[in-house]
Amino acid sequence: MRIGILTGGGDVPGLNACIKAAVNRVAEAGHETVGIRRGWAGLLECRPEEPASVSECIVPLDQGVVRTIDRTGGTFLHTSRTNPGKVKEGDVPGFLRGGADGEGPFDFTAHVLEVLDRTGIDALLPIGGDDTLSYALRLHDEGVPVVAIPKTMDNDVHGTDYCIGFSTAVTRSVQFIHQLRTSTGSHERIAVVELFGRYSGETSLISAYLSGVDRAIISEVPFDIERLAGFLMADKAANPSSYAMMTISEGAKMIEGEVMMTGVEDAFGHRKLGGIGATTGELLKRITGEGIVYQQLGYLMRSGSPDSLDLMVATNYAVMAADLALGHSFGLMVALREGIYTNVPLTMTREGAKRVDVEALYDAESYRPKVRLVAGKPMFLS
Repeated sequence: MRIGILTGGGDVPGLNACIKAAVNRVAEAGHETVGIRRGWAGLLECRPEEPASVSECIVPLDQGVVRTIDRTGGTFLHTSRTNPGKVKEGDVPGFLRGGADGEGPFDFTAHVLEVLDRTGIDALLPIGGDDTLSYALRLHDEGVPVVAIPKTMDNDVHGTDYCIGFSTAVTRSVQFIHQLRTSTGSHERIAVVELFGRYSGETSLISAYLSGVDRAIISEVPFDIERLAGFLMADKAANPSSYAMMTISEGAKMIEGEVMMTGVEDAFGHRKLGGIGATTGELLKRITGEGIVYQQLGYLMRSGSPDSLDLMVATNYAVMAADLALGHSFGLMVALREGIYTNVPLTMTREGAKRVDVEALYDAESYRPKVRLVAGKPMFLS
């Protein structure tokens, strides 16, 4: 077999470890692995009749190539947010423009299928979140053998309790929140820490829970800025060091407000999120008269090497996915469910992104994590 691996969407720590483990497992079984560069863009932009183009987009992977890649974060195959099924007019590769009539978006899945056929790729192991895996599901529907690996620091892929990157994102967030206490306390201010999290507020919730901040705003529950200001002033007054801290998801919104987005939509229909923390900080300053420390952690949450948990899950997911592919079991996604490594139908990703169980884990009146009974819940309370 010739198995192709790709990474799509936002990078997270653990991707290189996942690639390495899959390559090693496939090689041990006497089969071949290739890396598709820049996610789905590598298949969209490949001209299979031109060797130079194939070499640019699809690279051979063996144990020597991947020997040390797990020692760093990110993805050495690179990534993109390309969706070959919905390509905007300005993103159509030059050699495909003859098939792009009208204003778009354009579906070049037929070209992707041709590339897979002509380059001899027998199966795909895509590593990604909902967006990347949505196109993996499209290829599965077209008959392409696929085994998916869930990755997203938001931990919001439906069908699994855990996605590669989440543990490191929370670990980084807790570390930075604690470090920010020194400046916030020194100046006796209110700190607003904005964390990644488009549809799911799990990173804000769990980071706040583990670091012991005063309030946490999540994507699932619109908030009242006046009420939040009152809570934070009370928190500050009750703190001997005279400061307060809160986290907020980038996808959060105020009551009767909208999610803050900028720029144009990407190939999966998403605009860039961010800025709700800054706006919240400005309003809190206006309401309370207190000094504000605003910090958007952003890419720092998913930078650097993976922690031990992400390293373990990434490695085990890769081995599982490779074994499934080598056994010709396709249309699946590897997963963790109730603490057990398993697999689920790839079609489960159609059921939408996971959300925080607000009733069980969040006090929507006081804007705080509400974790009382953890028996029977997954390790990360997802």
